[in-house]
Amino acid sequence: MPSTSEPQRGASDAPAWVYVLRCADGSLYTGWTTDIERRLAAHASGNGARYTRSRLPVALAAAFPMPDAASARREEARIKQLPRAAKLALLGGGESG
Repeated sequence: MPSTSEPQRGASDAPAWVYVLRCADGSLYTGWTTDIERRLAAHASGNGARYTRSRLPVALAAAFPMPDAASARREEARIKQLPRAAKLALLGGGESG
């Protein structure tokens, strides 16, 4: 399983990405994509997931490069199962971060 201990930004040449967004209401949204820039723009414009559409604006909290789409889907599912405190720890911040 790929390590997610160090969130990365930029380097949009990875085959797939798992990303975590921080929504305006403080909630966290996790997703995956093969085109991180396009997906973030979709979320920001309100054309992303229904969950984030009602919680704009959203900000990228972390992006994790993955070797392929299957790995990204597995990692997304793993992160979504984590409790909030573990997600915040993964992002390197506490409740206020």
